[in-house]
Amino acid sequence: MATTSRTASTWRNWAGNVTSRPVREVTPASVDELAEVVRRAAEDGLKVKAVGTGHSFTAVAATDGVLIRPDLLTGIRDIDRAGGTVTVEAGTPLKRLNVALAREGMSLTNMGDIMEQTVAGATSTGTHGTGRDSASTAAQIRALELVTADGSLLVCSEKENPEVFAAARLGLGALGVVTAITFAVEPVFLLTAREEPMAFDRVTAEFDEHVAENEHFEFYWFPHTGNCNTKRNNRSAGPAAPPGRVSGWVEDELLSNGLFQVACSLGRAVPPVVPAVARLSSRALSARTYTDIPYKVFTSPRRVRFMEMEYALPREAAVTALREVKAMIERSPLRVGFPVEVRTAPADDVTLSTAVGRETAYIAVHLYKGTPHRVYFTAVERIMIAHGGRPHWGKVHTRDAEYLAGVYPRFGEFTALRDRLDPQRLFANDYLRRVLGD
Repeated sequence: MATTSRTASTWRNWAGNVTSRPVREVTPASVDELAEVVRRAAEDGLKVKAVGTGHSFTAVAATDGVLIRPDLLTGIRDIDRAGGTVTVEAGTPLKRLNVALAREGMSLTNMGDIMEQTVAGATSTGTHGTGRDSASTAAQIRALELVTADGSLLVCSEKENPEVFAAARLGLGALGVVTAITFAVEPVFLLTAREEPMAFDRVTAEFDEHVAENEHFEFYWFPHTGNCNTKRNNRSAGPAAPPGRVSGWVEDELLSNGLFQVACSLGRAVPPVVPAVARLSSRALSARTYTDIPYKVFTSPRRVRFMEMEYALPREAAVTALREVKAMIERSPLRVGFPVEVRTAPADDVTLSTAVGRETAYIAVHLYKGTPHRVYFTAVERIMIAHGGRPHWGKVHTRDAEYLAGVYPRFGEFTALRDRLDPQRLFANDYLRRVLGD
């Protein structure tokens, strides 16, 4: 099958806050075709970006040059049961990977809470879940393939091109186009999820305890209330006991998507009602326990569109920072209808990972799509950077290379590698110029 190429229309991300108009859009059907696309773009003096499903809130994938869609580079290439790995084409959506692995009796160890992204898009921007011992999606990579600026294919692992491997697992699309990823996997297992409402003061006082006692702990605080919803996921001997069809639909679709959509629309139209709606929303979710295979526990449908900013902090700073966010909202005229999410990750060794070299907690703030977000996000960002926060690469932030070089100990290592692999900045765009410098 030959590469399909066409004059591009306007490209938009999922949240609708980023648009770009590439000169052409291509859908290569093989790695060789992709390499040829890269070589031709370089000859034509055009920049190149690969996009996934557009789930980043930043312009990390935007281009006015050649837009590569990975829709034909999908599927599992190989499952190595003895070695505990799966090799998958870069354009494969996480949801398809999760379903295919489950069918083979395998699973990733940890994952984020949505699975719409492609594997390359998710790893390249630092997608993560929550975990005491298991880290981000990028940290689960054991090898990858990368088409570099000269059109050559680099195979990278701890043994082969290790310095590229360290950085390209979370490469922001700055080092080349990822074509395949090999993940560590394990035999499928069961997780028991325990969801429970809890007071803000109790969760924050017991935060370290909850993190230590659970394999995966996270919580959501509802602004304008003292209420949180906690979630603990731990491995289980079974048996499987998924949520009942009706009760699962009520929690995951009606309350978390349907009624929440109505509440968000109402809050956007009539901001003064937001605190009252938040109090109702925070009381609507009840305690429940269920047991299922990992992707059915870790991930949830997200049908309400929103804008998001997330910062990674040293874990010991998380509770202080969250209390500062709460105090800021309470003394301001802000009306925040979306919960604030708190998750954790162990330290890892991925060059530009938000958790590189330190135990990490994540604080994520959201606002319903179309609600003015700048005042709220700016106020939260001010608190986060005072604690040495690292912004999520795929979520709204205003940080630049000068700031980021100060919070990433291996920042210079990444930019030196970029100078070597892409000296002409074939893969550059405005976002990368801001966060990595020129």
